[in-house]
Amino acid sequence: MTMLSQIQYPEFDLTEIINGEKMGRPSPFRDHQEIVLNFGYYLRLYVDDLGLGRVYISPLDVIFEEGVNVLQPDIIFIKKENTAIEQDWIRGVPDLVVEVVSKGSVSKDMATKKDIYQKYHVPEYWIIIPAMEAVQVFVLEDGVYRLHSFAEGEGRVRSLVVEGFELDIKQLLQS
Repeated sequence: MTMLSQIQYPEFDLTEIINGEKMGRPSPFRDHQEIVLNFGYYLRLYVDDLGLGRVYISPLDVIFEEGVNVLQPDIIFIKKENTAIEQDWIRGVPDLVVEVVSKGSVSKDMATKKDIYQKYHVPEYWIIIPAMEAVQVFVLEDGVYRLHSFAEGEGRVRSLVVEGFELDIKQLLQS
């Protein structure tokens, strides 16, 4: 066991480690949390009904690489066949992650975190942009994210990883 695997994390901490650098963040605003709960609710209903896996909401660490990249996506989905990564935290690569973009997190969510999720081969990444009433769904193809589904203002977005799961963005963004 290496020294890094013995790191003790506090039980509740909003600090992420991004490319080896600790980054604190304030707690999210109420509107952000409404969207997280809406998405988590609809995804969990769908996943539980079909027995597809598990859904988690932030704050919960996803440890991609101890001490290097420890992120807290707003929503995490893990297929039932990949539940071995569910330990004290998530230690490994989830099948789907979601980030709700807030004021001050635009470049972090849309560039930095997207690059990290792509680097560790997270199969699907949803970016929800409330200020634009937009949702982007990226899927990994040959190691690179490509836009799979998109809606702005109105319409539905769909998952590839969670087959058959789709959301109306008006329903998702209601608070």
